[in-house]
Amino acid sequence: MDQENGRNTSYSFEKIVDTIVRLGILYLLINWCFDILQPFIYILIWGIIIAISAYPVYRFLLGKFGGYRVPASLVITLLLLSVLVIPSILLTDSLINGIQYIREIAEQGKPLIPPPNESTKSWPAFLSPVVDFWKMTSENLQATTIKYQSQLLVVGKWLVNALAGAGKGILQFLASILLAGVLLIYSEPAANISKNVFKKLAGNNGENISDSITSTIRSVVKGILGVAFIQTAMAAVGYFVAGVPYAGLWTILSLILAIVQLGVGPIAIPVCIYMFSVLDTFSATMLALWMGIVLVSDNILKPLLLGHGASVPMLVVFLGAIGGFLYIGFLGLFLGAVILTIGYKLFMEWLKTESNQ
Repeated sequence: MDQENGRNTSYSFEKIVDTIVRLGILYLLINWCFDILQPFIYILIWGIIIAISAYPVYRFLLGKFGGYRVPASLVITLLLLSVLVIPSILLTDSLINGIQYIREIAEQGKPLIPPPNESTKSWPAFLSPVVDFWKMTSENLQATTIKYQSQLLVVGKWLVNALAGAGKGILQFLASILLAGVLLIYSEPAANISKNVFKKLAGNNGENISDSITSTIRSVVKGILGVAFIQTAMAAVGYFVAGVPYAGLWTILSLILAIVQLGVGPIAIPVCIYMFSVLDTFSATMLALWMGIVLVSDNILKPLLLGHGASVPMLVVFLGAIGGFLYIGFLGLFLGAVILTIGYKLFMEWLKTESNQ
């Protein structure tokens, strides 16, 4: 009996050691795989999100191309690249022109910021501090810069980091779009793999979770990021057509504020106020009316694109976008909003499941 117990104990110990060794090797393999993919992990995730969002359009084009996957994927990829590349070229050109404008003004000895014109005298009293600051900045930019040096340094560093992050983010977007095009070609096997993974993680409820994540991604991309892009594009039209100085910079800042759910108003309103002092009344009024349409469009576009029952608290999107921006960079504005919204939706689904049980 003692010998049999000893053999059982020895066998159990060997099984434990064998299991530990296997788990250790598995951990090392997973860790190495993660380290290898880490430089591309955010591009990979965003590529998957783009592919999921574009899949309904891909299915439509698939029917038009007689079931040929490569042409359908190629059309979507080229469309997405054009949406990214064309505005990037326009924004870069605007920033270069803005720098050249500053240099020309400095060479001519003119004030960098033009003084407020006569129309500002009729502005409401509560705007008088704005006019006073504007006048002081125009008359003596150097003194104003010294006076508000600490505040300007903070804003300046943030702007430089935002522009640098935007350049990096555009390259990451480019890679993600190309990856999304490849994923669309292999969408069916990829969908089966994801469903099998969720079944392993959540059992019979895995397929429902997979479908919930898919619908959440499409809702957020259309209703939050899509609206932000549309509003920013509309605002950019106003900036460029009206000849607003540094239109590219204001477009980037408008996009950031639109994604974090603050809207383009904090940029568009001061721009309109400034343009009233440098444009004729009719042109400035038309710009203001157009920006008013841009601001109101948020209330029309979101219900149309977000979808019934897919509403997400603004705080969730705000924290996701800001947190993603601070953690990842420019790409995190989009990625953070989507991922945190998915987490919120899954958490709410879990609460419903627990209450039903």
